[in-house]
Amino acid sequence: MTNIHPTAIIDPSAEIDSSVKIGAYSVIGAHVKIAKDCNIHAHVVIEGRTTIGENCEIFSFACLGKAPQHLRYDGEPAELIIGNNNIIREHVTMHIGTALGNMKTVIGNDGMFMASSHVAHDCIVGDNFILAQNAALGGHCVVSDNVYFGAYSAAHQFVRIGHNAMIGGLTAVIADIIPYGNVFGERGHLQGLNLIGMKRRGMAKSDIKFIKSAFDHIFLQDGVFQDNLASAKTEFGDNQAVKEMIDFIEQGGSRPLCVVKGK
Repeated sequence: MTNIHPTAIIDPSAEIDSSVKIGAYSVIGAHVKIAKDCNIHAHVVIEGRTTIGENCEIFSFACLGKAPQHLRYDGEPAELIIGNNNIIREHVTMHIGTALGNMKTVIGNDGMFMASSHVAHDCIVGDNFILAQNAALGGHCVVSDNVYFGAYSAAHQFVRIGHNAMIGGLTAVIADIIPYGNVFGERGHLQGLNLIGMKRRGMAKSDIKFIKSAFDHIFLQDGVFQDNLASAKTEFGDNQAVKEMIDFIEQGGSRPLCVVKGK
């Protein structure tokens, strides 16, 4: 294959489309599958049962598909599955899953993983995800579409993050974040809604108005949280965007819900 540098080390059992470019000194292990039009720069390591979708670009010193950083991992044949059109920058690490989780780590489409960011074992990540410089997801996190993680932020294991949420730089996410949530702070607290992101994605003004009213009702109004949630469901729950937020809250998870500080 003329697109592969002669110094690259490719396991004979790897499945690599003929259009894939692989740079100098990169290492591609057995069980790896790489779809068409991917560009693997020099000094990249891809191992394990790793599948990479179409048109991904992976920069130097990224390390994908290695065993997870988990003391109870016992060599089980878990996977790393990466979708299409992802940009994976220098020194990014993504690990396979474990038998204690999904047996797979899944990355969606159209993501940007900036230098030295990390996706741990058993994470499920949606589309259009941005993980900025040195940001990290702990194991078993579930991240929906259109989520932005600022530089040096980090998510605790098992955290859920709703779609269109924004996490500021240097934020430690230790609780579930509602869809459209805007979270900042040393120990992340809900600061409001990601209004800029909602407008940029073309969300209708009426939907923004409804979800803002529901947010104020649930998180800012005095009273018992569950009572506020129930009354917001009655008053605003016919709106699809509000329904998604309320459903996320009601589904719950193993982590607490991220709320407004002092409320």
